[in-house]
Amino acid sequence: MTEAIATHSPPPEISVVIPVYNEARLLQTSVRDFVAGLEGLQVTFEIVLAENGSRDDTIKLAQNLAAQDSRIRTFSYPAPNYGGALREGIYRARGRHVICEEIDLCDIDFVSRALDQLRRDAADMVVGSKAMRGAHDKRPPLRRFATRVYNGMLRVSLGYRGTDTHGLKAFQRDRVLPIVGECVVEHDVFASELVIRSQRKGLRLLEIPVEIEEKRAPSINLINRIPRVCKNLGRLWVSVHLGRGPSPAPAPPTSPSHDELGSP
Repeated sequence: MTEAIATHSPPPEISVVIPVYNEARLLQTSVRDFVAGLEGLQVTFEIVLAENGSRDDTIKLAQNLAAQDSRIRTFSYPAPNYGGALREGIYRARGRHVICEEIDLCDIDFVSRALDQLRRDAADMVVGSKAMRGAHDKRPPLRRFATRVYNGMLRVSLGYRGTDTHGLKAFQRDRVLPIVGECVVEHDVFASELVIRSQRKGLRLLEIPVEIEEKRAPSINLINRIPRVCKNLGRLWVSVHLGRGPSPAPAPPTSPSHDELGSP
């Protein structure tokens, strides 16, 4: 099917990019509730569903949502790859501000607070922290422990000065997009690399505390992710400190691809 949204319509104020993988159980309810919350903020918006490698009905359900609401767009990344899908979703986003969300969170409160900071030009990037003072992380103890260990590794190996990198974030698109093009890793570590490179480039990062209570268990087992995370952290360390490593992934064409759908 060909892309059917009005690509020449005025861009929205915010683009919300949500990677989705095997989310058939949550997708429709989460997106519809999130749309209602965004409407309450009285902001022009689009939601970009970045499907990646799903084996359930996620693609079909995402396409149905896009066909019913012109503010929802979806595309399929060819393999299960959170970072790759998130990167491409950011490239496809048209809004002045980009919000990176999670389908099991869809935190309207974070969007509202982050948008206020971006509108006032108080920050170039706002990171929703699960670990800073004032945050409420209601995930299982192992998940909370893993987050703190991972963030400690980022501080020690890459000099990150914050408390969290993975999850909710919002940024001024024009200021962060060049940094997206410099990132060299994908999967889970891409989200961290984007935040770390933004900090190292001198962008103004602001952390705000968030309340996290997931609606379902992680779609990929935590223990199974460890080897890949460590490998990508090693690649990132080499790239940052030694100036070597894989070339950044190229940006996709500016025109939407054949698999991106919107309402007719």
